[in-house]
Amino acid sequence: MEKKEPQYIHLIAMGGSIMHNLALALYDKGLKVTGSDDEIYEPAKSRLAEAGILPEKEGWFTEKIDARPDAVILGMHARPDNPELKRAQELGIPIYSFPEFIYEQSRDKQRIVIGGSHGKTSTTSIIMHVLQHLGRKFDYAVGAQLEGFNRMVKLSEDAPVIVIEGDEYLSDPVKRVPKFHLYYHHIAVITGISWDHINVFPDPEMYRDQFRIFAEMTPKAGTLIYNQDDEQVQLVAVPRNSADIVYIGYGVHEHSIRNGKTILHTKKEGDVEIPLFGEHNLRNISAAKEVCKKIGVKAHDFYEALKTFKGAAKRLEKIGEKGNSIIFRDFAHAPSKVKATTEAVKAQFPERQLVAVLELHTFSSLNKSFLPQYAGALNKADAPIVYFSPKIIEHKRMEMLTEDELKIAFDNEHLQVFNDAEALQQHLINRNWQNANLLLMSSGNYNNMNMEALTMAVL
Repeated sequence: MEKKEPQYIHLIAMGGSIMHNLALALYDKGLKVTGSDDEIYEPAKSRLAEAGILPEKEGWFTEKIDARPDAVILGMHARPDNPELKRAQELGIPIYSFPEFIYEQSRDKQRIVIGGSHGKTSTTSIIMHVLQHLGRKFDYAVGAQLEGFNRMVKLSEDAPVIVIEGDEYLSDPVKRVPKFHLYYHHIAVITGISWDHINVFPDPEMYRDQFRIFAEMTPKAGTLIYNQDDEQVQLVAVPRNSADIVYIGYGVHEHSIRNGKTILHTKKEGDVEIPLFGEHNLRNISAAKEVCKKIGVKAHDFYEALKTFKGAAKRLEKIGEKGNSIIFRDFAHAPSKVKATTEAVKAQFPERQLVAVLELHTFSSLNKSFLPQYAGALNKADAPIVYFSPKIIEHKRMEMLTEDELKIAFDNEHLQVFNDAEALQQHLINRNWQNANLLLMSSGNYNNMNMEALTMAVL
């Protein structure tokens, strides 16, 4: 019997970044979409309202489930005792996590899944940019907003391939399985492994094991593309005498830096100047190139497309520039990401002072037992700064941090510590910004600091 596709879908916790994009993608597909959440912020609020699917009230309403949707998609923000979830279970309505639903919608497609502690968003973004540049049909699910794409999720009937950013974090509050275990890839990438999510994976071995499982899920005739210079990746992705799987290792793309510009050196295309920079991005480019090669993209076309790729939002995103000063914003928050991003900006502009500001915002980054993982992460900055909000620490019910503890954890006696966003902003405004760059790294928002005002004041 042919499986009936759901026509009416309800999303529990639809206000999240990826969940509201899924809601919009389903709406674009012509399906009936409803949803609920106890808090919906911008830009999700406006985007859902524009599509006409913003919930009338915030909160959970079992009557929405009583309307009998064909399927329910459960977001990670919901709790296991969510009343709508309980009602859907009582009524026997099919319930999917985000990755389970994406898999169901892409069963007949070639699935490319990019995993890794760092670099997965950028690698996914490069592949998407190249395919769009070439006019190829493809679906996707990515964790950042990209220039040229009005959604972070696309699901269609006719695309032969789907490109998925494969997060190792948990799929939903009930099954609690890493997302990238549920996509069942044909082509997989592991960009790097660096312990994160201490609240879920309390030790590095347990964390690494999730990537081992991911690698071993590569099917017969499948492909595993891996960062051959990462020792942790080598432990899970080095070929294991399987003639049925193609293993492809990659490293940093050959390049040079001239006057603050990155030049790729290629065998047939000569030198190619690109907007991206940083050693980590040069690895991401190599990974993306191997994926594109596997799906029939020629090297010439890959490099031509790369010339116009500016990067994903909040990934070394340039938010202001004047004279010999630039302000960059980056999502970096885990130790490996902070280190790579800081080193990238300094290497690209070695003659400029670098002021690097990191907000500690996640559960892991505020955990005293995890903090030593940041040792040396900001050492390439001329002025390293750490900010945290005491309110966030109280909200997460964690121990308060001290300046001395942070200096020891970061192994940096020059580290400046702020726990007041206004004081931090004033400190930055008062600095001399001649021949200096500012790098803002956070998965939060510095207690709603006005970035536009800061940019105007600094530049």
